[in-house]
Amino acid sequence: MGKKGAETRCRLLAAARSLVESHGYYGTGLNQILEISGTPRGSLYFHFPGGKDQIISEAIAESAAEISAVIETAEAADARGYLELLVELLGERLESSGWTAGCPVAGVALDVTPANGAVQQSCSAAYSEWEKLLRDRLTDYGHPEPERLATAALALMEGGLILSRAHRDRGPLRRIAGTLDTLV
Repeated sequence: MGKKGAETRCRLLAAARSLVESHGYYGTGLNQILEISGTPRGSLYFHFPGGKDQIISEAIAESAAEISAVIETAEAADARGYLELLVELLGERLESSGWTAGCPVAGVALDVTPANGAVQQSCSAAYSEWEKLLRDRLTDYGHPEPERLATAALALMEGGLILSRAHRDRGPLRRIAGTLDTLV
């Protein structure tokens, strides 16, 4: 694939990422992706012959990698500070997006049906990766039950992002941070 083809593919994925995060699977249409990316329909099917499920799956994987990078690179003095920092960083991301960029997976995970196997697998892979990264980091911080805390922290952060997005207020995330403190 040449430079122009790679740029077109990137524009299509960027449009899909933005739409799927703010509107979920069913709220994201191929025509919207084409309009936002400024690409012709033939380009979409050239780069994503699997259609909507393929582009959404790849968009989820790319977005999930961004969150993975945040989980991997956040640094704090201890597990408590680390989890508080993650909540703060995710809250900043949500608020700075105008309350549209919460979790790039949650809306899609709730939308998918058994017919959307590839999309469901992308959602599962993202959550599994985040949970593993959290577990590894909590292990590095010496937490005695990193697996338990990683699952609880991920679930609380997801719920906090949803509540904060719905209320357009970081208050729920701040309260989640306090709850995480009691679990550490």
